[in-house]
Amino acid sequence: MARNKLVYNRSDEIGVVLFGTKETSNELAKELGGYKHVVVARDIKVVDEETTNALQNLPRGTSPGKQRMCLVTDAQHPLRDPPQGTKKDQVDTIADQMKRHEIKMDCIIFRESGVRHNAVMDENDQLLYHFRERSVTKVVQVDSPTSLLGALRTRNVLPVTVFRGDLEVWVYKKTSEEKFPTLKKYSDKAPASDKFASHEVKVDYEYKSVLEPDTVVPPDQRIKGYLYGPQVVPISSAEWEAVKFKPEKVLRPDVSNGDTVHLFYFNRHYFMKDVFSFVPEPGNTKAVAAVSALARAMSEMNKVAILRCVWRQGQGNVALGVLTPNISSAKNVLDSFYFNILPFAEDIREFQFRSFSSLPSSSQPTKEQQEAADNLVKMLDLAPHGREEILKPDFTPNPMLERFYRYLDLKSKQPDANVPPLDKCLKKITEPDPDVIDYQAPLIKKLGNVFELKENPKKKKARTQDRLTYTGADDQAKLLEEPSAEKVGVSEALYPPKKKAGEIGDHNPVQDFEAMLTQRSSSTWVQTAIEEMQKYITALIQDSCDRDNHQKALECLVALRKACIIEQEPNEYNGFVTKLCQKFRPAGDAKFLQLLSSKNASLISKEEAPDR
Repeated sequence: MARNKLVYNRSDEIGVVLFGTKETSNELAKELGGYKHVVVARDIKVVDEETTNALQNLPRGTSPGKQRMCLVTDAQHPLRDPPQGTKKDQVDTIADQMKRHEIKMDCIIFRESGVRHNAVMDENDQLLYHFRERSVTKVVQVDSPTSLLGALRTRNVLPVTVFRGDLEVWVYKKTSEEKFPTLKKYSDKAPASDKFASHEVKVDYEYKSVLEPDTVVPPDQRIKGYLYGPQVVPISSAEWEAVKFKPEKVLRPDVSNGDTVHLFYFNRHYFMKDVFSFVPEPGNTKAVAAVSALARAMSEMNKVAILRCVWRQGQGNVALGVLTPNISSAKNVLDSFYFNILPFAEDIREFQFRSFSSLPSSSQPTKEQQEAADNLVKMLDLAPHGREEILKPDFTPNPMLERFYRYLDLKSKQPDANVPPLDKCLKKITEPDPDVIDYQAPLIKKLGNVFELKENPKKKKARTQDRLTYTGADDQAKLLEEPSAEKVGVSEALYPPKKKAGEIGDHNPVQDFEAMLTQRSSSTWVQTAIEEMQKYITALIQDSCDRDNHQKALECLVALRKACIIEQEPNEYNGFVTKLCQKFRPAGDAKFLQLLSSKNASLISKEEAPDR
């Protein structure tokens, strides 16, 4: 906490108070008496290296305190009864004083798993949660040192609204990626005696013409250019401003057939960027009631809303997203909404992968192998039976950032220090949980026994496996036995180089088609290859004289059928064959159509392609 404040909040003031110590050292004990076993280790003052030193060797059972107090306790020991009133009344008195002085407290209850609850612990928990009900304390429970490290909020982020306006709601960022602090260039050229030197490094750029390298081009003679094919298109700043989309500040539903849609229409993997929180306007009771009523109605109907959001006037883009109700279970927390940004068509990446069932039977797993793989997936559970969830997002710090802060602190004290080994708490985040691995050791061992590992020889071309997929097992064995396969690689033996890629020639159209499928130079390459083969087959039948091209057309059709099954495009093949029947049956080529079933070129069934 102190290390991060040295980076981000260097003007904050921190004091260190130790509770439960053998000694007693505090002003109240001297003036009023009492307050025993409380030591003020450091008075409140601006954070510095002495603060970190004071926190390095805290005695066990103590906790640091400050204006935003942080209480770390196991809450397992009984509290002394007050002279007057009850313990709950005493909590109310303390909470009122905290509110008056604008003091907040973070309470972290640390209890390892397996600790049995008793009446004393339950009473202490109720008192701590009563602090939370009075809106002065945030209470969390952790069961491991790693969770304790994450529960310590080392940096306070001020709540800044992203949007205020329509629907009487305020919008905040719920999540935002925490990045490394900005590193600045440092100059050591200033004299050592100059105490006011900023050591700042300034960078200036000069633009010069290619035709006149010695001439500096002034800003009014420079213009940005954008690559468009082989040419560069110049666009001035005025033109670019005119092109920019400048919508008005707005927050409204954006569904043509209604304001809400069912939740199951959205896949979680479509959510993008940060998450926003929509809360009712503070102090507006009507807004609180309206937001709560809308959120609860949407939750009961299992619906979400689609919103079009422009956070500020003149914003260069529009956020289109899904608004999900968040029903609160705490008395002092209002109902709200979460907003996730949805992708546009240009943001979605669609990749085509072959179905696992399309591989030959020799490459498919046995029943025992499939069962072992299923058990492996089931054991990869962050919430195993009988244990708390591991690596909860709220209590798991970023190991890279935490390691950076620790090394930065070490480097400030010892400039020549080497990078220390990874801390044990951080290892539990970056490495598998040893308890889970040991418990599931039989499953892991069984997985290794049922799968035989073989060395995978290096191949000269990356897509050889795709090319082997379109070749029968007998053809593969023959090609691998040929000497040319050892010399030039399996891929070159399967598909000799052609003059121009992307074309289906008359010499070997099937191999040309398979080569096009394996190139995959773009997301539409498979579709292009299928269309080219369809055109080639149609041309063969049309140009056939005395049915001399029928055999070649059938071979191409069989190859097309196999490829459409592997690439999960059965509709492309079935539609094409249907069009062939409609086109050539009246023309007298019915004999060619009769050969389709005999050459395994009939329509693709649902059993062959379940996604049909």
